Amino acid sequence: MNEQQMFVLLRELWRDVSDPGFLWQVLAVAVSLLIAGGLTRYGRQRDFARENLDDAGALRAFGAGSLKRVALPLLALLFILIVRRAFKYWSLGPVSLFDVAVPLLLSLALVRAAIYILRHAFHPGSMLASWERLIAISIWLCLALYITGLSHPLIELLEQVSFPLGKQKVDLWTLLTGMVTVCVTVLVALWLSGMIENHLLAKETMDANIRVVLGRLVRAVLSVAALLLSLSIVGIDVTALSVFSGALAVGLGLGLQKIASNYVSGFIILLDRSLRIGNLVAIDATTSGLVSQITARYTVVRTLSGTEVIIPNEYLVSNIVRNESLTDSRLRVVVSVQVAYGTDLEHAMSLMTQAAQAQPRILADPAPQALLTAFADSGINLELGFWIADPQQGTGGIRSAINMAIWRAFRDNHIEIPFPQREVRLLGSVSQPVAVDTVATSGR
Repeated sequence: MNEQQMFVLLRELWRDVSDPGFLWQVLAVAVSLLIAGGLTRYGRQRDFARENLDDAGALRAFGAGSLKRVALPLLALLFILIVRRAFKYWSLGPVSLFDVAVPLLLSLALVRAAIYILRHAFHPGSMLASWERLIAISIWLCLALYITGLSHPLIELLEQVSFPLGKQKVDLWTLLTGMVTVCVTVLVALWLSGMIENHLLAKETMDANIRVVLGRLVRAVLSVAALLLSLSIVGIDVTALSVFSGALAVGLGLGLQKIASNYVSGFIILLDRSLRIGNLVAIDATTSGLVSQITARYTVVRTLSGTEVIIPNEYLVSNIVRNESLTDSRLRVVVSVQVAYGTDLEHAMSLMTQAAQAQPRILADPAPQALLTAFADSGINLELGFWIADPQQGTGGIRSAINMAIWRAFRDNHIEIPFPQREVRLLGSVSQPVAVDTVATSGR
């Protein structure tokens, strides 16, 4: 639309504004929006009251959520179409405001539905979810400007604002279209990579680390390809990025070598499968737990106390890590106890084995075994070894249960658990004045 057509549109709008029937259009549009808003709010309250009673599936929840997003503009559009039909049938006045409101409301519904679909296509914590309202408003304003015919003069105005960029002169419209092109292309690439990654992660027959590696590679390749493609579409020579790539290589060599090392180490861990999600690992004397997440830069270990420890991947590659469930998830646990020297050892060891066999978490194969380990100063040291198949549940509870069972069995069978005892003997006479005189002399 050129400037003359824009002025014609403005004159027509001004003519309708001066018409007394235009007020009825404004009133009808306002009432339609109010009724649509009230019905939408009422529907949301009903859904909130029933959300604990209705356990909807994922597809049904997605459909209901998308319907909520477009309910307001679609209801308002329906009411305005009915009112416009009535205005034309009974010749109540002009309908130019209705003609403008219909495509605007339809575009608003389409934009909100598209943003909702994109929001669920990406990760729940992605940036798109937090910027959803701003993106929807921006797209809707662009559509509104295009529908009303105001986009062409606005584009001409932006093209007149130019500034030098290196050896070229770039106008504001070219810059904005380039930014939008890059953002849209990268978002589409991220959406496709997210779908592929979710499809890979859903394959239970493939190793978990391989799935994660393929997902990361697909996301990286598609993102880089989308960025290069969008720059080519905008008109930027991709070969000009050689300077940037050289600077990036220098930065990696100087200041970003730790970050680069963590990323390389992350791919090494994922490829050699030395650590997997769900493995029980011990990093040092104080940090042990389950591997809950492996990213390209760090690994998250959730301790048995609930604390999540973030460990750089470079540390895991260059240090010793005890993986207690790498090839076999079973774990051997040892409980030690001491008995007096006059104890029937066969009977005591039998009671210890029975105490272990009574616990449901302890495996029958390999069977629990009691061993005599040492003859100590105060008694005889016995050791009970047993295996569990769920080390991720922790070993503190099973140790406590075994110790309590052994203590009850020993108490009922009169088996003594000794404690350290010392005899102190005084050699010589206590009343010898020699030591006292010596101390007194030294005190002088």
